[in-house]
Amino acid sequence: MRNKASTRQICALVFLALSLGACGLMDPILKSEDEGSGGWIDWNGEDGWSGSAGMVAEGESLAAKSGAEAPAAEPLMELEEESYGADAVGESETLRSDQAPNLRAGSVDDNAEWDDYLLYRLRFAEWGIDVHDVDVTGRHTIIVSNTQGQPVLGAEVTVLDANGDHFARLTTHSDGSVLFFPNAYPDFDLQAMEIVVAKDGLEVSQVVDQDTREHAITLDAESSTQPVRLDVHFLIDATGSMSDEIAQLKENMIAVSEQIEALPSNPNVRFGMTIYRDRGDLFISRTFDFTPDVAAFTEELARVQADGGGDYPESLNEGLHNTIHLPEWRGEDTVSLIFLLADAPPHLDYAQDYDYAADVFAAAEMGIKIYPLASSGLDDQGEYVLRQLAQISGGKFLFLTYGAGGAPGDDTTHHVDDYSVLSLDELVVRMVEEELAPLTFSQ
Repeated sequence: MRNKASTRQICALVFLALSLGACGLMDPILKSEDEGSGGWIDWNGEDGWSGSAGMVAEGESLAAKSGAEAPAAEPLMELEEESYGADAVGESETLRSDQAPNLRAGSVDDNAEWDDYLLYRLRFAEWGIDVHDVDVTGRHTIIVSNTQGQPVLGAEVTVLDANGDHFARLTTHSDGSVLFFPNAYPDFDLQAMEIVVAKDGLEVSQVVDQDTREHAITLDAESSTQPVRLDVHFLIDATGSMSDEIAQLKENMIAVSEQIEALPSNPNVRFGMTIYRDRGDLFISRTFDFTPDVAAFTEELARVQADGGGDYPESLNEGLHNTIHLPEWRGEDTVSLIFLLADAPPHLDYAQDYDYAADVFAAAEMGIKIYPLASSGLDDQGEYVLRQLAQISGGKFLFLTYGAGGAPGDDTTHHVDDYSVLSLDELVVRMVEEELAPLTFSQ
C-alpha cells in the first residue's frame, strides 16, 4: 500500500526553494527570449482538471505540435471531454505552513560513484524486472574548457566512430562536461573515436583512443553569458495518488529564498511545468511554457488538481517527451534542469508510446539535466527508471528519507549507500548551487 501522507510537502519545498528564490534573483530588465512566452502550449484552458477522458483518437501526437520527431510508433492521444469542475482545492485539502513536517531527503550521484552504480545494475538484472535498459558501461567523459581554464557551457559535441559515422550530438553542462556511451550504439566502431566541439563559430576536433575514457578538450570560446541563464522545468505526476503534493504546491508555506539569494551567482531564471496523468484520464499531459514571471506561473499552478490514475504506472513516458520537446528551452548558454516529481514508474506495456530511454538521450543532446525526486511508495522498477534518467543526463537521484513510524528521518528503502541527507529545501538549494558554481568565477 502506497503511503502518501508523509510526502505532503514534497512539491512545495522543491518548487518554493527555486521559485521564491528566483524572485530575488531574476533581472527584470531582460527582455526578448529571456522572457519566454508563458502560457499553456497544449491546452486552451476552457475545460477543468477533473473528469474522465472521452474516446481515444489514434495517430495524434503532441510531437506534431512541437515539430519534434515522433517515435516510430506514435502514441495514442485522448480527446478530452468537457469538464467544469472546480479549479481550486478546498481548504480541507490544504495544510498550513506551521503544520508542515521538516521533510528530509537524500541524494546520490551515480556518475560519481560509478563502480557502485554498475554493481547495482548487475543486481537489478538478476531481479527480472522489466525496464528499457541502456548499456552505459564503457562510459566516456568529455570536458570542454577555454584557454583560461574555464568550463564552456553550451558547446556542441559531436562524436564520430572510426568510420566517420555520426553517433551522438551532445551539449555541455555548466562544468563543461558531457557523457558518451558507445555501448548504447550497437553499430559504433570502437577502434577509434573522433570528438568535434563547436561554439560561437569556433570548432576543434580530436581523435581519441578507445581505452582512454576521459577527454579534456580546449575550445577558445566564452564560458557563458552573464548573467548565467537558468531554465527550470517541473515535471509533475498529477494523478490522484499525488493529491497531497499538488495541494501543497498551491500554498506559500515555506520561504527559503534567503538561501538562494546568498548564492554567489545571480542567474536569469525562468520556470515551466508539465503535468501528466495516464491514458483514460481527462488528459495525458499539459505543458506550461517557460516564463520569468513567478506570479503568473504560481497562478496557473494554483489551478492544477490531482485526479485519475487508477493503476500503479502512469504516462511518464509522454510527460517526459513533452517536457523536452514542447517548451521553448533557451538551449545554448543556459543551465537547463528538469525536476521530476513522481511516485510511480512509467507504463511500459503500451503498444504505442514514447520511450523514456530514448528521450533521455534527447535531453542530453539539448544539455538538459534531470533530477528525479522519488516520493513515497516508489517501487524497485520506478527507482531504476528514475536513476537511469538521472545518470544518463548527468543529474542526481533524489529521494525522501524517513525515521520511526514514517516520520522524516535519514533512512530509505531504496538501494543506495553512502548518501547524504539534508532537509528537503536545503537539498534543492544545494543542487542549484552545484549547477551554478562552475560559472561563478566571473560574477
